[in-house]
Amino acid sequence: MAAAAPPPAPTPAATALPDPTPIGHPLFTRIRLATASDVPHIHKLIHQLANFEQLAHHCSATEASLSSTLFTSPPFQSFTVFILELSQTPFPPQLHTHSALFSPITQTITLDLPIDDPEIETFKSNDKDCGFDVVVGGFALFFPNYSTFLGKPGFYVEDLFVRECYRRKGFGKMLLSAVAAQAVKMGYGRVEWAVLDWNVKAIKFYEEMGAKVLQDWRICRLTDEALQAYANPAAI
Repeated sequence: MAAAAPPPAPTPAATALPDPTPIGHPLFTRIRLATASDVPHIHKLIHQLANFEQLAHHCSATEASLSSTLFTSPPFQSFTVFILELSQTPFPPQLHTHSALFSPITQTITLDLPIDDPEIETFKSNDKDCGFDVVVGGFALFFPNYSTFLGKPGFYVEDLFVRECYRRKGFGKMLLSAVAAQAVKMGYGRVEWAVLDWNVKAIKFYEEMGAKVLQDWRICRLTDEALQAYANPAAI
């Protein structure tokens, strides 16, 4: 009895080809140094942050006041702002960096669903090197401080904010990581910031990152009339 013939080998046409359509929705991110042209966006972000923290009645910042106080010193020597930008398409190769001290950080994440940004027109990036779909999603404002116990400088993060539609995607961690990386690069000893005691989600997030939330410290502040009073020692 003759042996059964082996089954025919699959033809190339029968071989399954990989699906060229990527799974998910890629979102391209960039963290860069802010410039004076970003002041309108920074101003709007600050007021959104004030509303989120239920402190809008204390927020008197204007574009004029920000323009006259920010960007008066080289980055990292005084007030410094990182801008978070997002795009549906890859960022173009950097034709230049805004400062020799910092190269923009780019990263790609993949989301299950696209993000619906209701303020996409309001927050379109002012960076002329970007495409037309680049939008500002958040910012971090920080400046140097000093630890006498460590004998080293550090960074204090005054504000870290991500717009509502972009939250819980890891962008806040990206901004904070960029500040931490710069501190390490400069040989600084620490990065610190304050968090409102009712913001339990933020507290948990920071603790999961490894940050120590100091329970025994309170912020003391002189402002308005009290600040003016102490400006004249003879009146104290």
